[in-house]
Order: sequence, then C-alpha cells, then structure tokens
Amino acid sequence: MISSRPLRIVLIALLVFGTASALLGAVMGVLFDGAGVPVEYLTGSLFTSYLVPGLILGVVVGGSQAIAALALIRRARSALMASAVAGFGMLIWIFAELAIIGEYSWLQTLYFSLGALQVIAVLALLGIAPRIVRADGAG
Repeated sequence: MISSRPLRIVLIALLVFGTASALLGAVMGVLFDGAGVPVEYLTGSLFTSYLVPGLILGVVVGGSQAIAALALIRRARSALMASAVAGFGMLIWIFAELAIIGEYSWLQTLYFSLGALQVIAVLALLGIAPRIVRADGAG
C-alpha cells in the first residue's frame, strides 16, 4: 500500500501536529472563549461564542487528524483515504474560518499549508503527484 517510508513518516508527523494543534485550539476556544480572539469576529455568523466552533475544531478537525495518523501507524487499508479527508478537512476549516471571521492571521497560512501538505503527501504516496526531484538529482 504505502511504499515510501520517509514520506509516510512525514505524513504521520504532519497529522500528529495537526491533531495537537486542533485539540489545543479547541481547548482555548471552549474553555477560554477564543483565548483573546474578539467575539465580535463572530458577528453575523451562526455563533455567539467560540464554544461550538471550538468543539467542531476539536472533534471534527482534530479527530480526523488523529484517526488518519493512527490509521497510517497501523497501516490500515483506509489510511490514505483518512489522511486525504483530514487534509481536506483542515483546508475547509481555514476557508470557513476566513469566511466567518473575515480577519487574517499568519496562523491561517500555517494551517492551510499543513492541510495542503497532507493532501500532497497522500497524492505522492498514491503515485499521483509527479516527482519533483529524482534520486539522481535530475529535475
């Protein structure tokens, strides 16, 4: 199934980082009502506090990242599908966050990049993404 051990390890590391980050963000959202992010950012949205967004971040985003990491570690047949879902989930989270709060933070670029790298790693493990650099150094 997954032939590139180094790339598989990188993808696991990205997913573990995504899991930890989402869970930390969820705790900050739920227990500390956004941890300093003004609740006014939610004006005009369905949310009046960071409770529900925090729960979504922890359960959906963090949960999918954790499930994908565990699937890869266990070499489950569904590992790459779970990893693709987790990566796209991270991308969707950032798009939704930007649409709802309308404010930009460098963290959004970081987490968008994280989701994109996860999806790219899945494509590379599937042999779909073209090789950027060959082993002999030729492009």
